[in-house]
Amino acid sequence: MKAKATPSVLHHFSNIKDPRIDRQKRHLLPNIFFITICVVICEADDWSTVEEFGKSNEEWFTKQLDLEYGIPSHDTFGRVFSLIDTQQFSECFSHWVSDWLNYQKEKRLPSMENA
Repeated sequence: MKAKATPSVLHHFSNIKDPRIDRQKRHLLPNIFFITICVVICEADDWSTVEEFGKSNEEWFTKQLDLEYGIPSHDTFGRVFSLIDTQQFSECFSHWVSDWLNYQKEKRLPSMENA
């Protein structure tokens, strides 16, 4: 049986290997991805804008994520994305988009189980 579609960014990106050394892991990697994806959807196109948008919406992000140290700096966003396996990120992103679309379809279509 196929697993139920989940729109969770944190779920889909949690398997990406964190390339940072332990003493530089102040911000959780899935949180960095979540913030970045949200901000890029809102048309950010550089790391300074990602940081600025994150800070201006920090209250909302804090309700969604464990942000013990607040919003990462633009340097942190840039460094993390320069170090990660871009192929793995691309695959996770594709799976997330696919699951998100399937989740939206499931929400709109009546269940056939009770028909």
